[in-house]
Amino acid sequence: MKLHELRDNEGATKKRMRVGRGPGSGKGKMGGRGIKGQKSRSGVAIKGYEGGQMPLYQRLPKRGFNKPNAKKYAVVNLGLIEKFIEAGKLDAANVTEDTLVASGLVRRKLDGIRVLAKGEVKSKLAISVTGASKSAIEAVEKAGGSLTVVAKAEAAAE
Repeated sequence: MKLHELRDNEGATKKRMRVGRGPGSGKGKMGGRGIKGQKSRSGVAIKGYEGGQMPLYQRLPKRGFNKPNAKKYAVVNLGLIEKFIEAGKLDAANVTEDTLVASGLVRRKLDGIRVLAKGEVKSKLAISVTGASKSAIEAVEKAGGSLTVVAKAEAAAE
């Protein structure tokens, strides 16, 4: 089979109805919109309108809150750091936010880099990042390394 021989199964697609193409088509003249009224005109947006009744989206209570100044961290798993060290892209003795970006493991720092504990750690790592989960710190220390969480002020100064 070649690319130009590909076809949909019989009956899988249906041609769209072309409205407003004469009386013989069955959808001519008004194009299935009826006579006059708001819905017969173009530019109608009454999806949420319920005939004067309070619309559903207004009857339901508001939920949640999006913090406007929330910090957005780039997330890295320990398993990936280990993989990059084995590949020779990172130096286990000195893993900082800058080296993580330079190695290509993280695209950009955002408000800092946060290390999570997914994956195994075999090497003795020395990591300094903006944030880390408790389990990540434990995992690194268990492997004989150290994970220091740098304060926000120090991270901004770098």
